[in-house]
Amino acid sequence: MYFEIVGDVTHPETFARGNGIRELPRLRKAYGLGNWRKRKGLARVRLSDGSLRDAEIHWYEATGIGKF
Repeated sequence: MYFEIVGDVTHPETFARGNGIRELPRLRKAYGLGNWRKRKGLARVRLSDGSLRDAEIHWYEATGIGKF
């Protein structure tokens, strides 16, 4: 599903890190070693049909590597 984040992500929270992340081998292979964390937050998103919705979004990030 295509969406675009409109505005800021609020209430960011880390809920998994290190070996607690199931996707850790894939992240390390694709982006390199790092202190990987899985995070979530609330954001306003624009869907492919143009409608705006509030949504909980999830992403991975590592210090020195960035967000994915």
